[in-house]
Amino acid sequence: MNSLSSQKITQLMSRHVPEAAQTYCVELWLKYPFNLKVKPRRVSKLGDYRYHKGQKSHLITVNASLNPYAFLITYLHEVAHLLAFQDHGFGISPHGREWKKSFQHLMGPLLNSQVFPEDVLKPLSSYMRNPKAASGSDQRLSLALQQYDRQDGSIALAEVKPEQQFRFRHMLLVKESVRRTRALCRDIGSGRRYLISEIARVHLIMEEKAGG
Repeated sequence: MNSLSSQKITQLMSRHVPEAAQTYCVELWLKYPFNLKVKPRRVSKLGDYRYHKGQKSHLITVNASLNPYAFLITYLHEVAHLLAFQDHGFGISPHGREWKKSFQHLMGPLLNSQVFPEDVLKPLSSYMRNPKAASGSDQRLSLALQQYDRQDGSIALAEVKPEQQFRFRHMLLVKESVRRTRALCRDIGSGRRYLISEIARVHLIMEEKAGG
């Protein structure tokens, strides 16, 4: 039985995948029910799919450390395993033509510039013509995705608390409130307000404490 609620899966997707893909990812979960767990960083794999025969349930895991584009690709990669299993059962090759066809079917609606930046979209479109077991095996795609990795000390805007200050695109802002998947933020210099996606990467301004 699925341990997640629709509200929780929506919140989870708002933190981990590009905004334009969030509804689609939730709809897949509703259409093909499965348990989803976001795991700490694993060196050996980005995600995993398991079918528990005794419980007749599906489990998909994805690494929390992935950037939004890599998370989305991995999520669809694993859901494709579920679809291939449902359509063809046991005995198929893990990354054979059945899985490739399912993966291509799932990725198709998202292969556009509304979801992926152009520098990721081009190598991803090429990779999807004949997807391999790991996206990291495609050097062009891997290098494109690495540009969005979280290696600069940034955090997701969702991790910033109300009234905390942060830097985003050379602006100094303060988070005021959250509206679904976006945060209302105020530019401290100009007073202008912006709605920014909760998955945006920002740099938190640490509060300085006086004296000792």
